[in-house]
Amino acid sequence: MKTRVGIAGLAVTIVAMAVLLAGSPNAAAKAQQPAAATAEVKIDNFSFGPGTVTVAVGTTVVWTNRDDIPHTVVSTDGVFKSKVLDTDEKFSYTFTKAGTFPYFCSVHPKMTGKVVVE
Repeated sequence: MKTRVGIAGLAVTIVAMAVLLAGSPNAAAKAQQPAAATAEVKIDNFSFGPGTVTVAVGTTVVWTNRDDIPHTVVSTDGVFKSKVLDTDEKFSYTFTKAGTFPYFCSVHPKMTGKVVVE
């Protein structure tokens, strides 16, 4: 028994196959990409917690001010610097190379912390 497929049916089949084939590599690549890493540092009671955080290259560190007074997050070597953070405000920085990055609060310089990027 012969089956006849019209030109319109053949065109629909070809377009559908092209869409499936074109979409597959992108979907597979997206599924294999790891989610961007983040690390949290809380600012509370005049301290950074944890005081030292160790992360991988490419990690974004997010500082959140949980204190009732303003604070900043300032790298001692000028790599990053936040604005003055009021209660519940956040500052983030993505570390793109390995190293040790000490920081402090410019409002309260005795407040210090360190990010170690491996």
